[in-house]
Amino acid sequence: MKPLSLLIGILIILGVTIKTIKAEKHNKRQKERNVTTQVSANKIKQYLSHILEQRTSSNVTNKREKLLEKKKNQHKIRIKEIQNRAILKRNKNHLQKQAEKNFTDEGDQLFKMGIKILQQSKSQKQKEEAYLLFAKAADMGNLKAMEKMADALLFGNFGLQNITAAIQLYESLAKEGSCKAQNALGFLSSYGIGMEYDQAKALIYYTFGSAGGSMMSQMILGYRYLSGINVLQNCEVALSHYKKVADYIADTLEKSEGVPVEKVRLTERPENLSSNSEILDWDIYQYYKFLAERGDVQIQVSLGQLHLIGRKGLNQDYYKALYYFLKAAKAGSANAMAFIGKMYLEGNAAAPQNNATAFKYFSMAASKGNAIGLHGLGLLYFYGKGVPVNYAEALKYFQKAAEKGWPNAQFQLGFMYYSGSGIWKDYKLAFKYFYLASQSGQPLAIYYLAEMYATGTGVVRSCRTAVELYKGVCELGHWAEKFLTAYFAYKDGDIDSSLVQYALLAEMGYEVAQSNSAFILESKKANILEKEKMYSMALLLWNRAAIQGNAFARVKIGDYHYYGFGTKKDYQTAAMHYSIAADKHHSAQAMFNLAYMYEHGLGIAKDIHLARRLYDMAAQTSSDAHIPVFFALMKLETMHLLQDILFFNFTMRWKWLKMDNTIGPQWDLFVIGLIVAGLIFLLRNHHG
Repeated sequence: MKPLSLLIGILIILGVTIKTIKAEKHNKRQKERNVTTQVSANKIKQYLSHILEQRTSSNVTNKREKLLEKKKNQHKIRIKEIQNRAILKRNKNHLQKQAEKNFTDEGDQLFKMGIKILQQSKSQKQKEEAYLLFAKAADMGNLKAMEKMADALLFGNFGLQNITAAIQLYESLAKEGSCKAQNALGFLSSYGIGMEYDQAKALIYYTFGSAGGSMMSQMILGYRYLSGINVLQNCEVALSHYKKVADYIADTLEKSEGVPVEKVRLTERPENLSSNSEILDWDIYQYYKFLAERGDVQIQVSLGQLHLIGRKGLNQDYYKALYYFLKAAKAGSANAMAFIGKMYLEGNAAAPQNNATAFKYFSMAASKGNAIGLHGLGLLYFYGKGVPVNYAEALKYFQKAAEKGWPNAQFQLGFMYYSGSGIWKDYKLAFKYFYLASQSGQPLAIYYLAEMYATGTGVVRSCRTAVELYKGVCELGHWAEKFLTAYFAYKDGDIDSSLVQYALLAEMGYEVAQSNSAFILESKKANILEKEKMYSMALLLWNRAAIQGNAFARVKIGDYHYYGFGTKKDYQTAAMHYSIAADKHHSAQAMFNLAYMYEHGLGIAKDIHLARRLYDMAAQTSSDAHIPVFFALMKLETMHLLQDILFFNFTMRWKWLKMDNTIGPQWDLFVIGLIVAGLIFLLRNHHG
């Protein structure tokens, strides 16, 4: 039994050993597995941590990228917004500009309509309509319309005078570079109207105005340099300014014949200007119309001419002109035929341009030896209108018309010789014909004479003569129309409006305007200047007019110094001006005043014989002086007789002193009154 139990024991031990070995192997494998698992877990952890790191960095990167993307998107959105805003702004600006353009275009159209109405207007109502359009255009910012409205406010067109508002508008326009505004501000400064009296500032404004192209400023500067007004007298500078204006005027005259404007002298029109040969009264016009309808050919032609160019205060009316010319031509008037030819040659609303019709009527007039008709045919051949250009024929007709004294034909002859048109140049002959035509006031002839004197062509150069001639041409500018509007304003009692217009023309060198402005100022009826400044300003204007040859103005300067108006009393200076007026201008008033001063020894040595002689000269010079001279001589002789026969010298001296003390320095007027009363008494007794 012992071997079996041993075998079982061995088997048990072997089993345990095997189990142990297996267990150890199992444990070993388990350990290996655990280690492997642990290693794998660590690797996984490492991998996971790496992945996590990667994901984290990726997330950060993604976040960054997203942020960047977001920022990019936001930037893009902003750019788009900016672009959209820019587009919107551009569109808005475009729309605004388009609106402004439409607004400006509308303003321009209104302004042009206003100008058209103003040019064609025949009544005050139509002119008011034109200015209503200017006001609307000005409200839309149209600068030209604003200039028109500023002028209306300054000159008082249609009762709109408001100098303060005009100045404000001119100042805003001047900032925009308006040369017209610069000129207006210069004018107002030069007189102290609504602004401080400042000649230096006025000169600056005029300089800027002329640089900007203002013809008025050019003309004012020309006059100032010619006369040495607040500048050093300089003929060459004056010539430069006047030539620019004269070139402009000559250019317009070559296109259409200039219309001379009536320059009414207020000093020669007392009693509210009731008698006035410069302006045709309505009653007289109606009488002329009546005579014309009754068949008075001369009146028909005269009325036709007046309506053709708008003279004597009548409106230009081509239809009425043609009507009267046709009536006169039917009656055989050569002048009427010639004027009809002229109307068809130039062309207008009533007689459209027609060379054939012009040739017909010119030929009819020329066949009667009419100078205007001959000149008309010459023009047709000279310019080749309806006929071939033929200088020989033109010369022939111009010569025939010139021989009859027609100034336009004389000018054309002068121009042919001056320019060598179809004939040899001959400056001597050109000068001869220009001079002949200028004597009748032919404006282009005066211009070419000025050109010859300015350049020394055909004559000895003379700056002074050239300037005087250019000045005459410049005074034919459209601004001269203010003479009529100023006159009618004065006649209607609108003194301020009249004064402003005359004063501007006076500033431009018009002598008539200078004396008219002075006349209004000394009346003290104007309200635009302070009363105490009026006499001094009037004296300045009388002086400028006197320098230009106005005898009445020279006497006025003597009066101002005699009575102390606007200056100190100065008998000596008064006597000097009276002497100039008497010697140079043969003024009866100056002779009378000077005689009185010699009689009483005022400012000059007392001389009874010279006084008597001057009184006689005054009576011989003017029939109006007969009565005052008669009384003055009666008084003189009476006093002389009393002095020489009735009293001793010392007694007389005492009596004169006593008379001065009791009656006053004008006692001689009292004596004249006594003499007049005595004469009336004697005449009554004689008739009784």
